[in-house]
Amino acid sequence: MDFQLTKEQQDIKKAAREFALGEFTDVAREYDLNETIPLDIIRKAKELGLVGSYIPEEYGGPGFGFLEWAMIMEEFWRVDPGIGQQLSAVAFGSEEILLFGTEEQKKKWLPRLFESDAIMGFGITEPDAGSDTASASTTAVLEGDEYVINGSKIMISNGNIGEFLLVYCLTDPAARSKTGRHSIIIVETNREGYQAEPMHGKMGVRASDTASVYFNNVRVPKENLVGTQGNGFIQLMKFFDHSRTYVAGHGVGLAQGALEMAVKYVKARKAFGKTIASFQGTQFRIADMATKIETARNTVYKAAWLVDQGRPDPMVTGIAKLYASRIAVEVVDEALQLHGGYGYFDDTDIQRFYRAAKVLEIYEGAKEIEKMVIAREMMGKV
Repeated sequence: MDFQLTKEQQDIKKAAREFALGEFTDVAREYDLNETIPLDIIRKAKELGLVGSYIPEEYGGPGFGFLEWAMIMEEFWRVDPGIGQQLSAVAFGSEEILLFGTEEQKKKWLPRLFESDAIMGFGITEPDAGSDTASASTTAVLEGDEYVINGSKIMISNGNIGEFLLVYCLTDPAARSKTGRHSIIIVETNREGYQAEPMHGKMGVRASDTASVYFNNVRVPKENLVGTQGNGFIQLMKFFDHSRTYVAGHGVGLAQGALEMAVKYVKARKAFGKTIASFQGTQFRIADMATKIETARNTVYKAAWLVDQGRPDPMVTGIAKLYASRIAVEVVDEALQLHGGYGYFDDTDIQRFYRAAKVLEIYEGAKEIEKMVIAREMMGKV
């Protein structure tokens, strides 16, 4: 067992860190305040191979793995969660095309993510179907050589700015199994009947695009079906086994950034004639925060490594996502507490991290869903 990163992995991690420090630091607060989408930063990240790094070279990507992608996300979120989230979502859904798309689909859709300003997304969540994805009601009816899509999605990343989305649709309502009713279809956002409305006022990660999306008789060719009709739910679960590894990396990065802010503050802040850092109580809190982060990091790296080995483990991925999200919330709460009243004002970075943390326990599988996955896998192994 070797925990040493390769030279290439160390270089990738360093490059991501330097890019984030150079590009995020001066604009992060403004982008958060104004809910600005960092399109200029996205273009630069593409040029450096810091977007969709798990996409193979033959499809235009950098050709790294999910471990490297988790590391990149860790470094991005360590500097700013909002910009980090938007960069994370540029190729969101491409994993599904890699896993289940035809060779023709991979060659058609994936390279454009690197050759242009194209951004994609994945329309899954609905107003009445969040964690219960098997109840999604947006329909896709096959008429001749086209699917006709009707319905709506909510809280969709890149719904406003994406060039195309994967859309999770009800295609087989009469199927006996509730998990055999849905399919995943590629939809270009310039098609007639597609409409998106920005969702403003998020508590955190405000530099990322989130939209309500509406489909009114949107027609797409049947060739846009990804995988097998009626197999969408199974495909979606396998997608989550991959995507949750790097989303867990978001939590590690946010927690690391919050810890570093706290250490910097307590070493400078004085109380009762001493720096706060000199008090044993403060030192113990810093030690607990560091312990949680290192534990989470090792779990996230293992989950991503297993994906790269071709044997993703839903239980390990679930543990990584659950634990990294939990410690992100806990660590940033402690970090803000150590800042005292100063941390409560919007001219500090720690409050931005605090606002961003909670979403990690909600999106890409709420913490309750992760517990269900872990328990189900555990019950089957005993």
